Amino acid sequence: MKLSINKSRSLWWTISAVIILAGIISMVISWQQPNIHAPLRPGLDFIGGTRLQFVRDCTKPGNCDKPIDINAVREVAKAQGLGDSSIQLISENGAENGVSIRSKDLNVDQRTNLQNALSQQIGAFDPQKNQIDSVGPTLGKELLRSGLLALIVSFIGITIYMSFRFQLDYAVFAIIALFHDILITVGVFSILGLVAGIEVDSLFIVALLTITGFSVNDTVVIYDRIRETIKIHPEQPIAEIVDDAVNQTLTRSINTTLTVLLTLSAIFLFGGETLRFFALALIIGFTMGAYSSIFIASTLLTWWRERGESQVVESLEPIDTSTSSQDS
Repeated sequence: MKLSINKSRSLWWTISAVIILAGIISMVISWQQPNIHAPLRPGLDFIGGTRLQFVRDCTKPGNCDKPIDINAVREVAKAQGLGDSSIQLISENGAENGVSIRSKDLNVDQRTNLQNALSQQIGAFDPQKNQIDSVGPTLGKELLRSGLLALIVSFIGITIYMSFRFQLDYAVFAIIALFHDILITVGVFSILGLVAGIEVDSLFIVALLTITGFSVNDTVVIYDRIRETIKIHPEQPIAEIVDDAVNQTLTRSINTTLTVLLTLSAIFLFGGETLRFFALALIIGFTMGAYSSIFIASTLLTWWRERGESQVVESLEPIDTSTSSQDS
């Protein structure tokens, strides 16, 4: 079955526009929330807070016989007024004998009370392996600034590379497709932040950078095939060329994306709290990357080239044959 993407390109653009618009509305609402005041719900990396890591002392008899019940840890944190903290188990000597907690900023008394309550519930901790770190909002702003700068630099680099390898219009539409993927990923996480309280941290910036690289790679493959076909058959309509290029690379794009998504799904399900939403961001971004390469970047290039061809035709004046007939 041959896919004719350009026949329904208005449909693809409408679907993307609706999803992006929903994300933008969510970001505006999120910005107006007094407890968020940002397009996305920021995590501790950006607003500051406390990280605590407690590891059980397995040299004490019977202290590590039972595995740590993460639900019991959550109940202790909730009783201490830290129910919204991020909690995960950590491995120590091949067994999950430690717990990592990320919470709001805690003073010394709050940290001590939490440690004592956890020790009574899951066992005595090794003081030499315990770690307590504080992240200030200044560091969070620096992380955000560095992440945004990295995204901007990557966009500029991709534009330059695509312009040299192809043409400027190819580069422009590749960047539009990248913005499409980034906006949808950010918009979905903004909605999740409002609905489910999901926060973004520095790993989210890493995910956006990874999405950028994946998406442009898929677009380059399709653009390569379009450029080769134009050289061989310059008289062929651009819509047919693009449709053929997409169909020739469709199987590769689907197989590559599905393989990656299977791995990311496993990380999302079994990778723990820290990697779960990082994997979710990649799942959303990679799916949108494959979609935008096929249905956005390619159809926009077709529309632009058809527009240019129509303007050239309209600029050509009709040939006056009356003079030649009189001369004869």
